Amino acid sequence: MKNQNIENIISLSNDLRWQIGDEFHDNLAEGIYADAAEIVKGSVHKKDTKNRLRFDAKIDRIVTSKMWGFPLMFLILSLVLWLTIIGANYPSAMLASLLLDNVHPFLKGLAASAGLPWWLDGFLIDGVYLAVAWVVAVMLPPMAIFFPLFTLLEDFGYLPRVAFNLDYLFKVSGAHGKQALTMSMGFGCNAAGVVATRIIDSPRERLIAIITNNFSLCNGRWPTQILIATIFIGAVVPSAFSGIASLGAVIGIAVLGMGFMFLTSWALSKTVLKGEVSTFNLELPPYRPPRFWKTIYTSLIDRTMIVLWRAIVFAAPAGAVIWLISNIHFGDVSIAAWTIDFFNPFGFLLGLNGVILLAYVVAIPANEIVIPTILMLTVLVTGISGGEGAGVMFELDSVSATGDILRAGGWTLLTAINLMLFSLLHNPCSTTIYTIYKETKSLKWTAVASILPVIMGFVVTFLVAQIWRLFA
Repeated sequence: MKNQNIENIISLSNDLRWQIGDEFHDNLAEGIYADAAEIVKGSVHKKDTKNRLRFDAKIDRIVTSKMWGFPLMFLILSLVLWLTIIGANYPSAMLASLLLDNVHPFLKGLAASAGLPWWLDGFLIDGVYLAVAWVVAVMLPPMAIFFPLFTLLEDFGYLPRVAFNLDYLFKVSGAHGKQALTMSMGFGCNAAGVVATRIIDSPRERLIAIITNNFSLCNGRWPTQILIATIFIGAVVPSAFSGIASLGAVIGIAVLGMGFMFLTSWALSKTVLKGEVSTFNLELPPYRPPRFWKTIYTSLIDRTMIVLWRAIVFAAPAGAVIWLISNIHFGDVSIAAWTIDFFNPFGFLLGLNGVILLAYVVAIPANEIVIPTILMLTVLVTGISGGEGAGVMFELDSVSATGDILRAGGWTLLTAINLMLFSLLHNPCSTTIYTIYKETKSLKWTAVASILPVIMGFVVTFLVAQIWRLFA
């Protein structure tokens, strides 16, 4: 049938040629083709794919190279974290001033004028409100900066190159190459990093990524690391090098966390989560300009506000517990003081103390309130001046004044080093624990992900403390 149609067209063309003449027929055909070419030229636009591919290849030759890939990756991640930490200082200070220095006294005055009993005033305002205020002031600005920056790198097309660079290390450890992306997300928030593991198709490898994500220092732990490193690590070197020493210690802890992530992934893949590493065919997308405003909106709504709300929900009861244990007494001793005395022998074995251990127990809902809780409990048990009363969390503007309170509580360089290690190796916050359960639907694996880091923290700090005392 098709051949018959072609023959009919040829026959019609020959008839037309016979009727109008060969020359006119050829001119007519050329005119039709010329008009068609003009129409195509005006309506069809070809992308210059050759130049684009050449441009992408030039960049990839650098960012995925064996020589420059890793240094550039660490440089970009360090820049993002630096912008997050430095950029968050100012809005955090403004929020802290508003919520703690202005709203808190206003609420206290309002409660006094309303004639609220002291215990209800303290429970609601000094306990519940202050915990929520600390979480909002400390947690909101870093997330509002980190998540948009992270998403912009993702839109630009760089993050798949990070996964490409780290694919071999994760494969050797029995994990999935895409875990590099969830690990990076964990540096902003471990709960968001756990949710990001949805990009991993293999259930076994996704579970490994979920369990080990806590080894990425989240934004709630960066302030603790920086403060302790500044007070104690920077003090052991000449003042001209204190900043470099402090920064090096913090970066060292973050890199150590990545090492523990690889080690734990390998151990899990060889024991309870045995299996073959799935094939990872990574398609490197083309570089493209990020969609700036859409990225900002998506990051703030889908990531920052949802995670912040979960943290607030868990922080409120934590503040209530902190106030209660500091103000309920058995005889002349508060529950907090009694618990600290009980924890002190175990804390000594770990190179820590009872105050630190209790602070990490009551601050499970949010890492952001660890330092304010430690300061409040230190003042409570030592009786030194400072703070605004039992159960009232506080921080000081002066780093040296904070160091004076900690040293009065018996802190040494060993205490500081082991606190930095324990800040890395301890249970996830309540928000992350809840997210792990939501993602795994398993109490068993939620318990494993929550308890395993604590056990590792106990073992590491115990070994460091014993070695330190052996050679001190």
